[in-house]
This record gives sequence, structure tokens and C-alpha cells, in this order.
Amino acid sequence: MTFPVVGMVGGGQLARMTHEAGIPLGIRFRILSDTPQDSAAQVVHDVTVGDYRDLDTLRAFAAGCDVLTFDHEHVPTEHLRALEADGIVVRPGPDALVHAQDKGVMRARLDAIGVPCPRHRIVADPADVTRFADEGDGYPVVLKTVRGGYDGKGVWIARSEADAAEPFRAGVPVLAEEKVDFVRELAANVVRSPHGQAVAYPVVESIQVDGVCDTVIAPAPGLSDELSAQAQQLALTVARELGVVGHLAVELFEVRRPDGGSVVLVNELAMRPHNSGHWTMDGAATSQFANHLRAVLDLPLGDPRPRARWTVMANVLGGDFPDMYPAYLHCMARDPGLKIHMYGKDVKPGRKVGHVNTYGDDLADVRERAAHAAGYLRGTIDE
Repeated sequence: MTFPVVGMVGGGQLARMTHEAGIPLGIRFRILSDTPQDSAAQVVHDVTVGDYRDLDTLRAFAAGCDVLTFDHEHVPTEHLRALEADGIVVRPGPDALVHAQDKGVMRARLDAIGVPCPRHRIVADPADVTRFADEGDGYPVVLKTVRGGYDGKGVWIARSEADAAEPFRAGVPVLAEEKVDFVRELAANVVRSPHGQAVAYPVVESIQVDGVCDTVIAPAPGLSDELSAQAQQLALTVARELGVVGHLAVELFEVRRPDGGSVVLVNELAMRPHNSGHWTMDGAATSQFANHLRAVLDLPLGDPRPRARWTVMANVLGGDFPDMYPAYLHCMARDPGLKIHMYGKDVKPGRKVGHVNTYGDDLADVRERAAHAAGYLRGTIDE
């Protein structure tokens, strides 16, 4: 067979949905999973269970793959360089991926290429945090460990020097950033292939609750054509300058200018399929997962344009009701156009266990349908 083998490091829901996107193409898909119970390990035929932090395990897994990609950014950078030295095709490569792994490296590189970011610098201790605060508008400031944070983990809001002690206990460098007074959070999702072709999805609004993405609206309501184009161009520039291959999510703050207009600042980068792009599974001509596969295989990229005027994604978080399947009867009967995507995870309070997508011409209606379905599945709505 001439169909290539794509190996994905990580067995989470992103790997599960990437596998789904590759099935119609006949792509042979393998995963390196932490456990046999992981989301993707339940549905992928070719599963290796092992530790992604072990170089020998990575080498053995990669030996059976034509290209290696990721559903998380935690593989040690030095291991990826060793794999490339072995002749393994790694996409995105370590020189690009390090900017999603290390927030300090990311900020320095974005500064160098002129990408707008919040004021920031690496700080040495709580007293240095106070000096950073005094250089601007004072407390509060945002503190982040440079590696390992996600979904609000590894991020603190310090309102005083006493608050600033906790991040340093991890023993890794700490990045201080100004606390941005933003209007809302946006995300610009783009995909880039090795030969330089790139596509941009509509800029979306991302609504966070307790540091976790709750709802994504595509496209972002009320966003001017000018600012939307600026955000897309910014993401495409970052992808090109950093040498990204595959999907890149650029998380943004929309900030109001004194003249009433808006600008965007870069908050975070993710070099893999991303929660802010899950709406594309049902709302775009080509999903982020399908385009990520096309990119890492250096195939022509698919059309990113939306299928409907509005698409809303709502995450389904675990609650007090572990058995969500009985709720399907109500949700599907109430809304035949609803799309449910569950990840096969054990239900735990606050854990992402799935998402729903709705679409249509009336934004208020589309939002209500998504919120109702996500709430009913979680058990917070019973009517």
C-alpha cells in the first residue's frame, strides 16, 4: 500500500478526532498513548502504550511512521531534535514547536518579528514581580510558568507581592505579563504546509469560564472586516516566521483603543488542532483536523470557509451525572440539527468530555441551542 502512516504522539481527544478525519482518506494512523483507556486509544487500531518523555520509546514508535505529529506540546524539545537527526519527519518540527512549549521563547521571538503582545518579562522572584508591576500600572499582574501550563493551569493572577510566591515553587522560570483590560478573547486558526501553502479560518470569539474554554462563536460577532483581516494576517505571519507545519491557533485579546477602535494582542500559541477550532468539524468546508493531516502530509490544503452564517461550539464538561447517554434522547429530539461529539472519557466534574456544534442564520438561536444541549448533557438543565 502507498498510503502513508501518520503517527500522533498523545492519545487524547485531539488524536481521536484527527484519526476520524483521516478515515475517509485511507490514512494509516498510529498513536503513542499514555494508557489503553485514553480517548483515542479506544478507537484507533494501531496503539503503542508508552511514555512520550522516553527517547527510546519515541524512536521505536516513530520507526513505523512516515511523519510524526502531536496532540499536545509536551514532548521534550531535545527528543524531537534527536528524532530529526535520525531522519524522522517531525511536523511541526522542534524549532517551531518550542514556541508553543516555552512561553519565554515565544515572547522573545514574537517581539523580534514585531508581533503585538502584552508587556512582559521573565522575573526572578516575588520582589522582581513587584518591580515589574511598578514599571507599568502596578498590580495585578499575570504570572505564568514558562512550560507545562494549559486550561488555566500554570497561570496565576498576583494582586500583591505575597500572591506572587506560588509560581516560583515549581522551580521553573516564571513569565510576568501585564493584566490586559481586554474587550474579549479571540482566536485566529491557520494551517500551513511544508511547501508554504496556508489557509486561514474565520476569526472566532472564545468565551472562557474559570480559565477553561466554554463557548466558541464563529465568526466573532461584530468584529470589523479590518480587524478580522489583521488577525488572520498576523496568524499567517507567525506561522510563516516560526516555520509552523500543521495547524496553528493564535489566541488573542481584543483591546479597545482610546479612539474607540480595537487592536489585538497575542496571548498564547498552540501548534496542533485546538479547542477554538472544534466548530470546523461541522461548520467549515474542511475541518481543522483534516487540514492538519493534509499539512503534515504536504497535501493541498482544503477550503476553510464556513458552511453556515453562524456556528457555535459549546464544550460539554463533566458534572454530577456520569451517564450522559440517556440525555441524547432529549437533545436529539429537541434539535435534529445538533451535532454531538463525545470523547469516551470518564465523567469528572469540570473535565472536558465532549462538545456540541450548532449552526444556522440566527445567532441568538444558534447560541441557545448549543448552550441548552451542553447544559442538558452535563445535567445543569433538566427541561
